[in-house]
Amino acid sequence: MRSRIAQRLHKALEKRFPERRLFLRSDTETRFIRLKSETQLIAWTGATLLVGWAIVATAILLMDSIGAGNFRAQALRDRLVYEDRLNALATERDARAEEAAAAQARFASALEQISVMQSTLLATEDNRRELATALGVVQDTLRRTMSERESAQDQLAAATAAIENGEALPGAAAGGELSGTVDMLSEALAETAEQRDQIAADADYAISHAEELELQLRLLRERNDEIFGQLEEAMMVSVEPLDDMFRSVGMDPDDMISTVRRGYSGTGGPLTPLSFSTMGGDPDDDTLRANSILNRLDEINLYRIAAERAPFSMPVRDSFRFTSGFGPRWGRMHEGTDLAGPIGTPIYATADGVVIHAGWSSGYGRLIKIQHEFGIETRYAHLNQIRVQVGQRVSRGDRIGDMGNSGRSTGPHLHYEIRVGGSPVNPMNFIRAGSDVF
Repeated sequence: MRSRIAQRLHKALEKRFPERRLFLRSDTETRFIRLKSETQLIAWTGATLLVGWAIVATAILLMDSIGAGNFRAQALRDRLVYEDRLNALATERDARAEEAAAAQARFASALEQISVMQSTLLATEDNRRELATALGVVQDTLRRTMSERESAQDQLAAATAAIENGEALPGAAAGGELSGTVDMLSEALAETAEQRDQIAADADYAISHAEELELQLRLLRERNDEIFGQLEEAMMVSVEPLDDMFRSVGMDPDDMISTVRRGYSGTGGPLTPLSFSTMGGDPDDDTLRANSILNRLDEINLYRIAAERAPFSMPVRDSFRFTSGFGPRWGRMHEGTDLAGPIGTPIYATADGVVIHAGWSSGYGRLIKIQHEFGIETRYAHLNQIRVQVGQRVSRGDRIGDMGNSGRSTGPHLHYEIRVGGSPVNPMNFIRAGSDVF
């Protein structure tokens, strides 16, 4: 049975692989090698397997090469997109800075105009008050003169009646004395009439001048309203972005302002209110509006102080790339942001504060901790070199260390953390908020 099967297989192989002979000739003899069907099948199978293995290996190498090329291309594209985003943010930041500088210049100009208007308004108020006093004096003098004129007219009428009746004037002699008395009364009446006319002319001038002053006062008030409106709008435009910046990172602006005001009660507190009235009494509307603008200006100053003490800037200013963000990572919570760059890249403090740790810390490697105002703490980990000491006070932008690969790290990068009240928060919230305003 086996022989029959073997014979059939041999015949089938001979149809596919007929027996061949390989002749080898030399100078003296000729030899041949017989290649059986089974031998040819084994050789063909081996060659096929070799070719298949070569094809599969080549395909795997090509796929790996294509995959690596795609990964590098994607990384390059991500880097270009990130650099474009950084350039756009830098351009936007510069534009915001220019707008803030222009707004500050406009505010200074408007404040100077307010000062000039206030001086003019005070001078005009003094002139109006003096004219009102002079007008009262003129009116009193006019009333007294009219009374004296009426008394003189009565005396003249009595003297005339006495002369016509041939009676003697009381307390006077006859003849020349009577004539002298009449002349004296006539002169007094003429002088009184002249004074009356002069007083009437002065009164008319005072009234017309008072109307002109009232018109000037009305124009000054309208101009003041316009300036106050512009200043109030500038204050609103300046304060609202700062207020939104603090609220976007979960901080209460009112509490921060109160904290800064307590710390700067000597030179950073509210400005002295203005007083336009010298007559006493309650302040007018212009005084209240001016004081409100000054309070808002003081509030902007307090916001500026608070912003310098909160970490709204970037710890790395040279070229870098984000390699890991805040949130869950590999089954654990990643409590900061990783910024990768070459070893030795300068690391800067992101806000004013005091160094509370500068040394080795387990998985952090070389670590710097800085305590800021409002219960904020920043951490800078995996450093190659530390340039500050514990207890040292640093300002925003001071170089505190160099980027490295110390501790539990897979490559040179900075692990940057922000903690508020001891709890970690996303550092990008502060960085984005600062880039939107500064």
